[in-house]
Amino acid sequence: MGVAENLQLIKEKIPAHVTLVAVSKTKPDEAIMEAYRAGHRDFGENKVQDLAAKLERLPADIRWHMIGHLQSNKVKFLAPKVHMLHGVDSLKLLGVIDREAEKNNRVIDCLLQVRIALEETKFGLTEEDLMLLVRSDAFLEMNHVRIRGLMGMATYTENSNQIREEFRHLKRIFDRLKDSQYKNQDSFDQLSCGMSGDYALAIEEGSNLVRIGSLIFGARNY
Repeated sequence: MGVAENLQLIKEKIPAHVTLVAVSKTKPDEAIMEAYRAGHRDFGENKVQDLAAKLERLPADIRWHMIGHLQSNKVKFLAPKVHMLHGVDSLKLLGVIDREAEKNNRVIDCLLQVRIALEETKFGLTEEDLMLLVRSDAFLEMNHVRIRGLMGMATYTENSNQIREEFRHLKRIFDRLKDSQYKNQDSFDQLSCGMSGDYALAIEEGSNLVRIGSLIFGARNY
């Protein structure tokens, strides 16, 4: 089956309120355009140089999501047009995004990344660091970033109970943050977790944004 058919199959399986980010990393423009012609607009890349190049080449109404780990010195390449930055995991990085967004006369939507996996290699804030960040004076003075919600990545394991518990933990943190800091802000509404192998579990546990690549585009090209 082609990209458009794969995309349709996924969309039939996920509820209407869940945003599907088609992860197009390593994929050629033609594969992305097949999904685009099928009506899809949200695409995700994990490397700044790839995303910046595709931003220039591909249709302007695509909503590009930076889903990989973002280094501070690369923010300037994305600030003019990126739709959302998913992996924001420090106050320093948020400050750089705020300054670059101001230069471009924009407010950039961001997701704060929480470390929910047991693996040491995963990026992300602890719950304690998250609360300190959103209550800090430096953060409260930023006018060009908008925190849309949280994202997290589960442990790479076949243990579905562990994955479910990690997603559930992220949802609890999201709810606590919503109640304490964002009670009256409707824009704080995005919980991003779940990929090709575990998106159904993630949706069951409250995710409303999933990042799916291989089920749409096939195995990655290296």
